[in-house]
Amino acid sequence: MQKSEFTQAEEQMIQREFEALLDDYAHTPHRQKVELITHAFNFAHRAHYGVRRLSGEPYILHPIAVARICVKEIGLGSTSICSALLHDVVEDTDYTVEDIRGLFGDKIAQIVDGLTKISGGVFGDQASEQAENFRKLLLTISDDIRVVLIKIADRLHNMRTLGAQPKDKQYKIAGETQYIYAPLAHRLGLFPIKTELEDLSFKYEHPETWQEIHDKLEKIKERQLVSFEQFAAPIRERLTSMGYQYTLKARIKSVYSIWKKMMKQQCSFEDVYDLLAVRIIFTPNESMSEKDQCWMIYSAITEIYRPHPERIRDWISTPKANGYEALHVTVMGKDGQWIEVQIRTDRMHEIAERGYAAHWKYKTGESDDSELDKWLREIKEILAHPEKDSMEFLSTFKLNLFAQEVFVFTPKGEIKTMPLGSTALDFAFMLHSELGEHCIGAKVNHALVPLSYRLKGGDQIEILTSNSQHPQKEWMDMVTTAKARNCLQQYFHREERRYIKHGERLVDEAIQMDQELNANRDTVLARLLNYYQMTQPSELYADVGQGAIRLDNIREIVFPKRGWKSYIPFLGKNDKMSAAKPLNDTPAASNDKEKEKPKKKVPHAVVLTDDELGKKFVLSNCCHPIPGDEVLGYMDEKGLLHIHKIDCPEANLLKTSYGKRIYSASWNTHRVQSFVETIELKGIDKFGVFIHVLQTITTDFHINIRSINISSEDGIFKGTMEVYVYDRKELDDLLKALRKIEDIKDVKRINELGN
Repeated sequence: MQKSEFTQAEEQMIQREFEALLDDYAHTPHRQKVELITHAFNFAHRAHYGVRRLSGEPYILHPIAVARICVKEIGLGSTSICSALLHDVVEDTDYTVEDIRGLFGDKIAQIVDGLTKISGGVFGDQASEQAENFRKLLLTISDDIRVVLIKIADRLHNMRTLGAQPKDKQYKIAGETQYIYAPLAHRLGLFPIKTELEDLSFKYEHPETWQEIHDKLEKIKERQLVSFEQFAAPIRERLTSMGYQYTLKARIKSVYSIWKKMMKQQCSFEDVYDLLAVRIIFTPNESMSEKDQCWMIYSAITEIYRPHPERIRDWISTPKANGYEALHVTVMGKDGQWIEVQIRTDRMHEIAERGYAAHWKYKTGESDDSELDKWLREIKEILAHPEKDSMEFLSTFKLNLFAQEVFVFTPKGEIKTMPLGSTALDFAFMLHSELGEHCIGAKVNHALVPLSYRLKGGDQIEILTSNSQHPQKEWMDMVTTAKARNCLQQYFHREERRYIKHGERLVDEAIQMDQELNANRDTVLARLLNYYQMTQPSELYADVGQGAIRLDNIREIVFPKRGWKSYIPFLGKNDKMSAAKPLNDTPAASNDKEKEKPKKKVPHAVVLTDDELGKKFVLSNCCHPIPGDEVLGYMDEKGLLHIHKIDCPEANLLKTSYGKRIYSASWNTHRVQSFVETIELKGIDKFGVFIHVLQTITTDFHINIRSINISSEDGIFKGTMEVYVYDRKELDDLLKALRKIEDIKDVKRINELGN
């Protein structure tokens, strides 16, 4: 951060932004505590005086902006506003949490303390530290959820101003945002913020693609709004005749959601038809239930437009896990285009826009136990038993964030919400951990099913148990929910500790039985670890405890027979060579100390050239990047740079976990090397169609084919081909040409995201 005196113009700008914050606050229903907020602003302004952000603007503008997001976009009150204004004071200045407590009280001090503990992004330099910081973030859910909400507001403003950061820092922050913050905002019901975080992450990871889709969207936006007015006119007339106070809004898909659809359906921008959605927000009459009135409006709309029979979503009877309630129906407009209509009351709309903050507001008592409350309880349960492996903990929590729901029933007819893709075993663990541990199967709709059965909407499930049943390692492959994985991991950790304790006792007994072994216990352990190629005594104890290692030949291992075997390495476990040394030998001191080689510095913007590919840089097998793909580099512990596509799932985890090892990369290749790429084709199995495909590849593009695998069934063929291409442009041109062949219906690169 830079530091210099503020100009008069900058002071005026700071004052204007603060007055805008007070104006936002004045338009809320919160009890007005302007004096307290002004006190917090003046204190923060003095603390950050003269400090500037990378962009050069006064640093105090950042906490003001975060406070404005808290009040205007999330709906928080004075405590959160003050905490947002003060959130960087303890981290960046000499003031302490105790200073904050003395000036602003316990609650604000507690929130600022929580924000300070997770400052600098969720993740630090080491994976264990990253997950530990992330755990701190989640623990604040138990203490005060406002810490998480303010942190999300902080991340949103950082993303809005990310352009001032260097490229490698943009990748790290955008990756972290996409991996954790956007899903967390989604799970807390902050849908507009989740959408913007996703869009901004995509913008900085794929700037050219983002700009291309954005420009196309701008060109058709006016036409879409004209379509909206024509579509909305008869609905307005009907709602007015029904006597409702209402608002009709047009919602156009974000750039990121359009790109996701293009990738999923392997289609062009022009083929994405559902760009427009219509939202009806109405004030319900007190004489009827909100649910009944939503269905009345649904009935009125479907009298005007024909509904799609498979595109009705009732989130009123069973709200989403993040608290979302609405009735969705897709209808066909006069121009033949499908348009989704979302029907909400004012209350439902506020919960949809402001998530947990609004959900909090509408709670009337402890009996209001929403899916969001249940999720928060589950998070606290996971946090009560933290993982030994930090990245395992991160993955376990991540499972819970973006899951879609399926609604199932207990034998007594009680409805339960499970993530889409859950198994019968997941359901057992959701009911109770002991039920899961002893589960042998289930009855679904009165029919016996295995533990791995995938739940479907409307299933009625009865869990079958046996006291003799215990979790198996392969169960980890059957479960999909965070709770089930956490329960299993805790069970296996308990079992491992039991085996280690039992194994340590057996090893101690075996050593104590031999006087010579007992006199050299430390050396004996070292020899055993060396023989079995282990690094930690706990590994040895665990294997002994489980019976995988027997101790009846311990003396032969420690005292190998004399003779020729004393002078050469002898065979150990797995026939690998390990050196045998006399018990009382001490290693000879090395005459020559190896000089530490200075670490090779790599610039944070890497240029990939033909002669360095495969030597200085390695192209990752997980995503098969080729010249022209948008890529980044990851420096491993040995100093080797691995090249990944920016949207490779492995790269997303690396950006999140090892931000300081991420490098921006660009291609500077000259069609010297060719790369094997796999393409998939589907089409009508007509005579000559495949001859046309081969001619296009070999004659028109002069591309060599490595392998072909084609099958045909009921007049439809499907196949894969491995071809040699120089770069992404050559591959894209080939795919475009193949799509133009009349009977080819689908062509795609197998290694694209989502395949």
